Amino acid sequence: MRLTRQTNYAMRILMYCAANDDRLSRIPEIAAAYSVSELFLFKILQPLVEHGLVQTVRGRNGGVKLGRAAEAISLFDVVRVTEESFAMAECFENDAAECPLVDSCALNSALREALNAFFAVLARYTIADLVAARPNVRNLLGIDMLVERRAPAA
Repeated sequence: MRLTRQTNYAMRILMYCAANDDRLSRIPEIAAAYSVSELFLFKILQPLVEHGLVQTVRGRNGGVKLGRAAEAISLFDVVRVTEESFAMAECFENDAAECPLVDSCALNSALREALNAFFAVLARYTIADLVAARPNVRNLLGIDMLVERRAPAA
């Protein structure tokens, strides 16, 4: 199974927000950190907001932040929101090809078991786990530099 680019960057948006210590994150900063277009990230943001994974704050000082604790957002939550189809073979799709084995196919059963195992692993990991796995994630994403630039001079 291959996850879409949308899912990949949805997880990266959430990781950035988690690493940003509950401060508001700005899409231009996230886009720069990952070298991706702002427009692409705005498109990904919509389903994340609709499902409560991210909150947006409008206005001049607005931005985005996690909709709930990073520990409460599993990778499966993100995949479920961002992936359109989990069909691993043609016979998983609604308009399945005519096959005499469709209701009792061992391949179908094996693929369904594999997909469920994939989901189970994703459910065990959270956004917090991904951020904690790299102690220097804030530095890698350039967050510390941004915080220093925003801080008023003493």
